[in-house]
Amino acid sequence: MTIENTEELVLNMGPQHPSMHGLFRMVVNLEGETVTKIEPKIGYLHRGMEKLAESRTYAQFIPYTDRLDYLASPHNNWAYVQTVEKLMGVEIPERAEYLRVIFGELARIASHQVCIASTALDMAGWSAWSYAFRDRERICDMYEMTAGSRLTVNIMRIGGIMEPPAEFWPALKSFLDDTPEMIDEYNGIFFGNEIAQGRLKSVGILSKELAENLSITGPVLRASGVNYDVRKAEPYSIYDRFDFNVPVRYGCDSYDRTIIRLDEIVESIKIIKQAVRDIPEGPIMAKVPKVIKPPVGEVYHRVENPKGELGFYIVSDGTTKPARVRIRPATFINLQMLPIVSLGWKIQDVVAIFATLDAVLGEVDK
Repeated sequence: MTIENTEELVLNMGPQHPSMHGLFRMVVNLEGETVTKIEPKIGYLHRGMEKLAESRTYAQFIPYTDRLDYLASPHNNWAYVQTVEKLMGVEIPERAEYLRVIFGELARIASHQVCIASTALDMAGWSAWSYAFRDRERICDMYEMTAGSRLTVNIMRIGGIMEPPAEFWPALKSFLDDTPEMIDEYNGIFFGNEIAQGRLKSVGILSKELAENLSITGPVLRASGVNYDVRKAEPYSIYDRFDFNVPVRYGCDSYDRTIIRLDEIVESIKIIKQAVRDIPEGPIMAKVPKVIKPPVGEVYHRVENPKGELGFYIVSDGTTKPARVRIRPATFINLQMLPIVSLGWKIQDVVAIFATLDAVLGEVDK
């Protein structure tokens, strides 16, 4: 039966909608259940982060970076303090570099676990959600041992990092020992599930060409067949010392954008094991002045955040506060794909497509 003269429906999703992953809203135009247009609406979480940075000292701004991608706080700390260190020409002690890599990769694992869990949950996969969150709690425990907090973890310092307590190392070893079983469980309960595969495979195609043209980065880009990772393309810290692969998938669909996070968890585990094996004794802080006044100049530094490329641009006028700070957040850039790849899909498919972006609105609105 053909239905003629149908009226287009305009549906408001968010900012309170449970599948919006934060204060994100999109206006969806529908014909029946088929999406004809999506208009993202951002800005509900805007906190003026860049201007806050310009009214704080260099050290005072570190805790604010926790609130960008709040699912990977240590990585945001790391990107910012490395940018300041680059501006100052500070050399970091060896032990501090290894500790930074360990906590950075733990943050990547924890972030990817949330992505896998939330994608499952957005498709009503309550059991699959609980498995990944259960395992992430162990990383949060290690955060708490070291920094006293579990989400907005303020652990990096300009010139170094906090030293984890003695009980951190057995907890880390236990976690690493259990990861093969965790990965098997994720594959069994979620990625191998025929309903999950039916909802994600061949849905929301982001072609290699479109991903490159939109400047997409991170797992979303690599799931579209592009072998690009800042840790390999422009190695920072001590990543050039580690043997690891950059996972790439070629399906360009929602399934590959999700399962590539599992691939990256495997590689992060490899990096952490090598770092634990090779970490030297020694100091964890470089000799930096108590009052930090970088020389006049400007610098841009980027890292491979769990969501993609995170960059900080800082302009110094020689005072205790930066003259200008600009943040290049991965999620904000990656969000461009949503109105394009969602066209022609059902409204329930859009929920799944959005979940595979792993959007954190603290990073989008900043």
